[in-house]
Amino acid sequence: MNRPRTRRRFLQGGSTLLALPLLESFGLPAFAANPVAPPKRMIFLGMGFGVTRETWFPHLAETGTDYTLPPGLAALQAHKNDITVIQNLSNQFSNEAHWGSTFWLTGANRYAVPGQSFSNTISADQVAAEAFGKETRFTSIQLNSKDGTTSGHGPGLSLAWNRQGKPVAGMDTPVAAFHRLFSDDKTPFAERQAALRKRQSVLDTVLEDAKSAKRGLTKRDKDKVDEYFQSIREIEVRLGKEEQWLDVPKRRPSKLTAPPANASGLNEMKLMYDLMLAAFEVDATRVFTYRQPVQALIRSLGATISAHNMSHYNMGERMDVSQQRDHAQAELLSGFIDKLKAVEEVDGSRLFDNVTLALGSNISSIHHLNNCPTLITGGGAGVKHGRHVVQPEKTPLCNLWLSLLQGSGIEVEAHGDSTGMIEELF
Repeated sequence: MNRPRTRRRFLQGGSTLLALPLLESFGLPAFAANPVAPPKRMIFLGMGFGVTRETWFPHLAETGTDYTLPPGLAALQAHKNDITVIQNLSNQFSNEAHWGSTFWLTGANRYAVPGQSFSNTISADQVAAEAFGKETRFTSIQLNSKDGTTSGHGPGLSLAWNRQGKPVAGMDTPVAAFHRLFSDDKTPFAERQAALRKRQSVLDTVLEDAKSAKRGLTKRDKDKVDEYFQSIREIEVRLGKEEQWLDVPKRRPSKLTAPPANASGLNEMKLMYDLMLAAFEVDATRVFTYRQPVQALIRSLGATISAHNMSHYNMGERMDVSQQRDHAQAELLSGFIDKLKAVEEVDGSRLFDNVTLALGSNISSIHHLNNCPTLITGGGAGVKHGRHVVQPEKTPLCNLWLSLLQGSGIEVEAHGDSTGMIEELF
């Protein structure tokens, strides 16, 4: 029998760690003349304490293509035609000036559940992961840092939140991310298979016990158990996917080596960008979030003050450090865009043309929660770049997430507190 030739089936027979590129033969009808369209990818980069508002945002009077990049974004001049800066986006429920990431991709109201002081909802990246992650080993990947809450990110220590409003854990060092993405488990296949079966068996037992315990509970307790069931179902899905890929070796680009264990700040962020690029090249995942360091970043730039003190800047050392942080962020992003543009896809397009990247924070600067700093780039969502877009004040930040999700081909009617698309982007 002539079985369909797929990328996964081809890899099952191999043991090499070298990368297999996206080939025209996979996913195409026999003898097809045109290459398959490259997949869409999404990246969300969270900045924690925001930016220096005096020097990061373009002048409000300069909109459209006729605007000057401000000093905080000057390092992106070479890519000005491929970026979009958006102003006046905010989360109407924001009330915590030190929580730059917790609700950034969700737009949730922390008091939405009566009697609870904290609740969250699904983040935009996880909506994308549900659509884009079906064919990849990893549905999505979360990159974090060891900064914890010292960088203004808020509770949860993740940009990614699942449908139950729970944070999705990630890797907080380049070394951990490297091994998760590219290193194969050396345990014999039979032992790994047995261990997976054991985990599935334990999960079945827990599920049966939970169903029995549900009888006789109050409505509120039943709701909690239902939420617990949903979490178990998510674990079942993850275990099922792990089983699906159990006999498929991981791939890594031939020139990629394990990162040093002591990387911090600026160097750490460069390595994380390189790992994202490599993961896209071998199609390990199509969705990334990166909760970036701020404390470690400014330390690596020579600052001696804390990230929190920097965020309360005035005309002095604190503002200087804040501006250095902005410049470093822009330089890192510019270098990353260079690399995305340098990778050619199977159809002749650039990797950059199929990626949507968002950089921002739920905090503007200091304790200001309006006008969330927002920059987007990449061609994956069909955005017409090269512009400075000023929205009406207090436009929901979730309008942007809805726009990028729909622009990427994901069928979603609303997200968070969105009120509609930002049509001007297209």
